[in-house]
Amino acid sequence: MATNVLRSWLWDNQMNQRVLIVEDEFLIALDLEATVHSMGMEVTGFAANKDQALRYAPTADIAFVDVNLSDGATGPEIGRRLAEDYGIAVVFMTANPEMVAGGVKGTLGVVSKPVMPSVVEQSLKYAVAHRNGMLAAVPAQMRAFA
Repeated sequence: MATNVLRSWLWDNQMNQRVLIVEDEFLIALDLEATVHSMGMEVTGFAANKDQALRYAPTADIAFVDVNLSDGATGPEIGRRLAEDYGIAVVFMTANPEMVAGGVKGTLGVVSKPVMPSVVEQSLKYAVAHRNGMLAAVPAQMRAFA
């Protein structure tokens, strides 16, 4: 019974999450959007650089952030600002995980590209649980930051 109540609560809270996609590769961004929508969540915007990401920040709860964007390797700074200034749960998704290997203050972790939809789903569930102060298993493909 308690497990069903918890699942229901998680599903309800998952449905209310708004996701920002910070990615300059259009097809990758569209793939992320499809997975986010398949989970019943809303994509609040797409950003290809720091200025766009910070413009969308007030509308997001969770963000997927690439490291290398159209304005350079601004992803780590964007992630830190999204987490610290806006309370957004940030997951980096990058082909260059070594660039954030030491962690980025306030962010959750990093997943290496290419990323399968199942990994995106697991990362979203982890971010939702984290935002709601719940314990959750770190997805196997994610390197969590302390």
